[in-house]
This record gives sequence, structure tokens and C-alpha cells, in this order.
Amino acid sequence: MDLRISPLSSQALNPTGQTKRPGAAGGVGGGFADNFKTALKDVSAAQNEATRLQKEVQLGNPNVSLEETMLAMQKAQIGFQATLHVRNRMVQAYTDIMNMSV
Repeated sequence: MDLRISPLSSQALNPTGQTKRPGAAGGVGGGFADNFKTALKDVSAAQNEATRLQKEVQLGNPNVSLEETMLAMQKAQIGFQATLHVRNRMVQAYTDIMNMSV
């Protein structure tokens, strides 16, 4: 196994001049990164929808039920908690790998 560090090629730079991270979207292992981005966008959309429904209920909109609003809030909370747990597990895995002796 070769552990030498090689210099960056011009292909490793994106149009903004920043380097691409391995595993970033479009790179090697992009499947996980893309899925994680999609999950984050879905959680954000659920939170935005719950917030919108809360405002509608507070304004007295008869087309929005309290039950629908509470359900949307619970879905957003569960999605956020799941995402938080995944993030914590990823940080823990990274810390474990960094603390391994080579």
C-alpha cells in the first residue's frame, strides 16, 4: 500500500478554485454523499413545511387542521433527530479512525 502524498492536479480543482474532497458529490464514493445531501434537503423541507403549517394555524386558516400541523411537526422532529444521530455516528467514526495507530 502506497502512503505517499501526491500533488494536486489541475483536475482536482473546481471552477471556484477550491479543491474537491474525496467522497464529495461526483467524486469517488459520491453515492453516500449524494444520499446524505438529499436526506438533509428532505429534513429541511419537512421543517419548512411544519413551520408554514404552524403559521397558517396561528393565523386561523380554516383549510389547515391542527392534526395535520402536529403530524408535520413530529415528522420534522423525527427526521432531524435521525439526521443528528447519523452525523454523530460519522463524527465518532472519524474520531476513531484518526486515533488509530498506524
